[in-house]
Amino acid sequence: MSRYRGPCFKKIRRLGALPGLTNRSPDDLSEKKKSDKKKKKQYLIRLQEKQKLRFHYGLTERQLLKYVRIAAKAKGPTGQVLLQLLEMRLDNILFRLGMAPTIPGARQLVNHRHILVNGRIVDIPSYRCKPRDTITAKDKQKSKALIQNSLDSLPQKKLHVPPHLTLKRSQSKGLVNKIIDSQRVGFKINELQVVEYYSRQT
Repeated sequence: MSRYRGPCFKKIRRLGALPGLTNRSPDDLSEKKKSDKKKKKQYLIRLQEKQKLRFHYGLTERQLLKYVRIAAKAKGPTGQVLLQLLEMRLDNILFRLGMAPTIPGARQLVNHRHILVNGRIVDIPSYRCKPRDTITAKDKQKSKALIQNSLDSLPQKKLHVPPHLTLKRSQSKGLVNKIIDSQRVGFKINELQVVEYYSRQT
């Protein structure tokens, strides 16, 4: 299944706020989501959590399944490891630092070779960042301007950089301090339901 490129509002109406997909919120919609009083079946709950994770991080079905399989083989709770793997992707790190307004925007920056990791161009959005990695714009005016525009569009008080990252705003520079604590993921998700959804495929 290919990466979703359709209307963002269609997904947030169904799944709730997805800050990685769009910086708009469900409250911006003219048509509010009607409350569903019927009890959801367990499969539907698992499917919904899986879709929330997939659309937030902008993954294909195959990519998400690959991450679940990697997490299942790693030490520690599968759900927590899964979130850590997704949060340490380069496109997500750029988004969390405020260097891009959304994860798709961050992916475009990386694909167009505007981003350096430890002084080297990285054009793979799924690149897994590690502690002590330094993330900067390429030493060109256009690259720096794109990141600075994103940072300037977010007031200082609204930019919440998580503790595992450090942003040097004046230099348009980000530092990875450590692996993220899975409790500090930027949106509400029940990762155990996602693991349960894929339990027969891992």
